[in-house]
Amino acid sequence: MKITEKVRNFMRSFLRIQEAQTTSFNIQESMNYETNVFKNKIWYRGDSYELEQLYKQLQNNNFSFWGSVPTVGMEIRKIHTGLPKIIVNKLADITLTDLNDISFEDRSLNETWEAIVKENKFYKLLDRSTKKVLVAGDGAFKISFDSNISKYPIIEFYDGDDIEIVYERGRMKEIIFNTVYKHNTKVYNLKETYGYGYITYKLFINNNEVPLSSIPQTSDLADVTFDKSFNMAVPFMIYESEKWEGRGQSIFDSKTDNFDSLDETWSQWIDALRAGRAKTYIPDDLLPRDIKTGEIMKPNYFDNRFIQTDKSMKENADSKITTEQPGIPTESYLQTYVTALDLCLQGLISPSTLGIDNKKLDNAEAQREKEKTTLYSRQAIIDALTEMLARLVDVIFKAYDTSLNQSISDLEVEISFGEYASPSFEAVVETLSNPNTPMSIEAKVEEMWGDSKDEEWKEEEVRRIKEQTGIVTMEEPSIREGLDLNKEDGIDGNEESNNKQQSIPNGEE
Repeated sequence: MKITEKVRNFMRSFLRIQEAQTTSFNIQESMNYETNVFKNKIWYRGDSYELEQLYKQLQNNNFSFWGSVPTVGMEIRKIHTGLPKIIVNKLADITLTDLNDISFEDRSLNETWEAIVKENKFYKLLDRSTKKVLVAGDGAFKISFDSNISKYPIIEFYDGDDIEIVYERGRMKEIIFNTVYKHNTKVYNLKETYGYGYITYKLFINNNEVPLSSIPQTSDLADVTFDKSFNMAVPFMIYESEKWEGRGQSIFDSKTDNFDSLDETWSQWIDALRAGRAKTYIPDDLLPRDIKTGEIMKPNYFDNRFIQTDKSMKENADSKITTEQPGIPTESYLQTYVTALDLCLQGLISPSTLGIDNKKLDNAEAQREKEKTTLYSRQAIIDALTEMLARLVDVIFKAYDTSLNQSISDLEVEISFGEYASPSFEAVVETLSNPNTPMSIEAKVEEMWGDSKDEEWKEEEVRRIKEQTGIVTMEEPSIREGLDLNKEDGIDGNEESNNKQQSIPNGEE
């Protein structure tokens, strides 16, 4: 045993240090995944009446602004700012407006894709689904067929609380879609299980399975099998949840308390403004009276409000109309509101994206610097959309080929997004028209028009610009062509050398 170990053991025995015992903790979650999704949906709806009802039913929310019950006679008007809905709509808009057309390496598929897009109103569906995923956390697209509606695949999107995702060894195995039907005052739940190579249907009422023929909506459904290489359901999530493994995370998670505080700050400010209205005190003998009857005219709450006071009985007292208005600490309320607003937007979106705190006009570089948070959030959405869309389009065509009894194959899908907060077209033209710009004409045309023009048009534009600037493209002759030309004229290398030798005078002669 080494000396250091002996000293360590001696000190341990001398100090009598005992190891800590293992402690177990029991933490109870306030809500499950479905309840959390429902709460986030209510925040997105933005109805103050619904928010108050929700928080009064949630557990351990008595001290929140929306869950608190004011004392009788001390009621306050509760106002919702609507910020959560604004954030979601803006993030979805600035992302999807820059989505370029989806194209394929096999150009023959474009016509079929355009028909599918038109039948399903695909881009509107994509906009709604992106907003729902930002709110709920995740969802899934379901591909189905109904010859009574369309000959093309039918694309539907289900929220996160309407699906169940089954994993096996960390990989998605099945997605179960829950659909509620009402028939003869009874509520039925249809579970559609989408797996790799199969689709099964089960109908339940009060958690008891019943035949599919029990209701007309499901009487024609039958289990389906197809190629096991793909699944006709495609999940969609942007952020992964740390709380519920395998599920998505909403951008409202960990932000609802901040939204609650912002609503409380704004409501308190408005309540202070209401309580701080100017009050006019008028003595009895100076009150406005009806010229016909002499009765005191009743005040109007909108344009003629006053408080009646008794006439002063003091000697030499004059009747005066007095107006009083309490001071409102506007700066304190403003500072509190700005702080609460910053906490709500932190990590999600930049204030300038929502039109907040634009005190002066900034150039493009300064504007992009301010909107870095927006760019990060937008890029996360783009990454999720790019991966999901490539998979979804591939599954759509495989499902369509399966319905036609044709062989399936993997598709190469091209999905691209434009740049956010890019300079205006006029600024681009002004920059690229500078002759000192270190770019070729081809590069300038590509930078200016991008995907808005096809390659043939851009090549023609390059040719026109070169003609206008006097640039002529000529073929450069090769050395071999020069030699062939000399041979055609009857002059070869030997004759030329002999002539040169004859032209030199002979020194002997």
